[in-house]
Amino acid sequence: MGIKLSVLASGSRGNSIYLETERVRLLIDVGLSGRETERRLATVGASPRDLDGILLSHEHLDHVRGVGSFARKYKIPVYLNQLTRAHLPEQVGQLGEREEFVTGKSFSVKDTTIHPFTLSHDAADPVGFALVNGSVKVGICTDLGAATNLVRRHLEHCSILVVEANHDVEMLKDGPYPWPVKQRIKSRFGHLSNEQSVKVISEVFSDDLQEVIFAHVSETNNSSEMVVKTFTSMLPREVRDRLRITLARQHQPTGPIRLV
Repeated sequence: MGIKLSVLASGSRGNSIYLETERVRLLIDVGLSGRETERRLATVGASPRDLDGILLSHEHLDHVRGVGSFARKYKIPVYLNQLTRAHLPEQVGQLGEREEFVTGKSFSVKDTTIHPFTLSHDAADPVGFALVNGSVKVGICTDLGAATNLVRRHLEHCSILVVEANHDVEMLKDGPYPWPVKQRIKSRFGHLSNEQSVKVISEVFSDDLQEVIFAHVSETNNSSEMVVKTFTSMLPREVRDRLRITLARQHQPTGPIRLV
């Protein structure tokens, strides 16, 4: 079967990714309400009752809003590191079954090996995930202000890459956000611009890479057109022609991507 992946939601109002293999079904983050998460899972042919675990990347509300009630209702184990657990917003409540991982140390859920790696973001201990099932590797790398050598190393040889393309630099500069917020977004603990995102792709590109999903695209400081324009202008044609690209949306899931 390989891997099936769908971004259920991506953006400042909520983030969640569904991943399915022959033996495991996982959510990465639950930034929507429990009810909305259930609805979006149904649209991609999945059920919360079949989930084997929830991975949390960090404690910001747009990634954990619904995790407490959702995990308790369906008795789903939640995988997170110690500092993320310690800094969860009070409104999340109890998690129920909890499995703590150590950032930088791999662990497995059934047939899938998961490696959480450090990201540069203004959270307690934020992580990206590299998930490996057979010959398919998925890299999930959102909410970071700088792509370090460590990040690039863990994104090498991915088949599917979910990478943040948060803002267009000029749109952010001229946009309505207060100056301190703009500074935070642009900082190494904020979010990647379109140019930074495409640069990451160019640096980790290999023959293994087939699918790129641009995530966390700002509705205020970016546009689909600007993401595609940057991708087209920065990458040579021989690289562009090898890749299928998808822009993750805030208000609807992406169609499932399947790789064997």
